[in-house]
Amino acid sequence: MQIGYIDYLNCWPFYYHMFEKEPLKGINVIPGIPSELNRMMKGKKLDLSPVSSATYADIKEDVLLLPQFCLSSVGYVGSVIMCSNYPIEELNNKKVGLSGASHTSRVLLKILLERFYGIEPYYLQAGPFPDLTGHDAALIIGNDAMRGCADKAPYKYDLGELWLQKTGFPVVFAVFAVQKSFIKDNLPELKAVINLYRSSLQCLIREKERVIIKAKQKYPDILYDVNCYYETLQFEFTDNLKNALKYYLSAAEELNLLNKVESLNFFYDE
Repeated sequence: MQIGYIDYLNCWPFYYHMFEKEPLKGINVIPGIPSELNRMMKGKKLDLSPVSSATYADIKEDVLLLPQFCLSSVGYVGSVIMCSNYPIEELNNKKVGLSGASHTSRVLLKILLERFYGIEPYYLQAGPFPDLTGHDAALIIGNDAMRGCADKAPYKYDLGELWLQKTGFPVVFAVFAVQKSFIKDNLPELKAVINLYRSSLQCLIREKERVIIKAKQKYPDILYDVNCYYETLQFEFTDNLKNALKYYLSAAEELNLLNKVESLNFFYDE
């Protein structure tokens, strides 16, 4: 079984048990930035993986979502940042570099600027690690946003915080998807992975200090309070977060940024 792992601090709580306590036989974990895992899921090179929420609109016919898990924040998140040489209101016709590591956050920024600020900048594909070199503003995500590089910018905007202010909704940055073609003949393996995800999130509750120590060891260059970061994130895919994702997907479809998603389709293991 091939499963993806977003190689960022935010995804570590789902894989702690698998990496540190109980590796599963026959499970090959493939780390990567979100865009890499998105491509692999589209190409059916992964059986199960967290993927950018925006990517669900591209692969919805081929996958089911796990209804229990997501990567989300309610307001400030700290790892999805637009740094800028100008106030956000002055970015019309300016050059905005978009992180090549993300899909959800790129769409999120475009919705915010177009719908809520009436701004149309020039978007530039900037690779996975953009900065303000050659850009008036840049979208930085994941671990890179927490290494202090954005702190040097004259202006800094947290997209999770902006989204909550403008829409009243949290942001669901990533969901867990499984290939429909994999499910029927591999139910035991799939359920075993789901159970390990559950166990990992329980570890974050019962032995949080140990989980954080291991996270710091894995990502030693993070200039951020890991405990506060994990308090900020939401890992359980609640009904409220499912509604928030539906709003995001609908807003993106209205602006022709994503394909239309009629409904969220889930795999239920019980």
